[in-house]
Amino acid sequence: MLLHISEQSAETLQEQIIGQIRARILNGTLEPDYALPSIRTLAKNLRVSVITVQRAYEHLLNEEIIYSRRGKGYFVAPLGQNDKSVLAQQRFSQQLVNLIGTARRDGLNDQEVRQIFNRTLQSGDYDDNA
Repeated sequence: MLLHISEQSAETLQEQIIGQIRARILNGTLEPDYALPSIRTLAKNLRVSVITVQRAYEHLLNEEIIYSRRGKGYFVAPLGQNDKSVLAQQRFSQQLVNLIGTARRDGLNDQEVRQIFNRTLQSGDYDDNA
């Protein structure tokens, strides 16, 4: 499992790990019961602290999209397509709430936000392979 993290990202290393693993689970790249790398292995491969990976895995455990087996490691939780869709919608909704809040603080009104959203969606100026 190859993750791409960057020190220059606005997201913390932990957030990058969480986001990339979550995205791969929700889009089906990582299938149910897939064995994730051990905490130490992933930390070594990414050149990050073991604590960073441990906290990322704990976060994903709390979201119930991975599970652990004592002495065996961490695995992708078996989620149905409906569960994946609900989780993706919840995450998108929360991110949208944050973006709308930022837009309003920057002085945009609801009509301007809708126009920008629709224009961006129609243009395809986004990365759907992230």
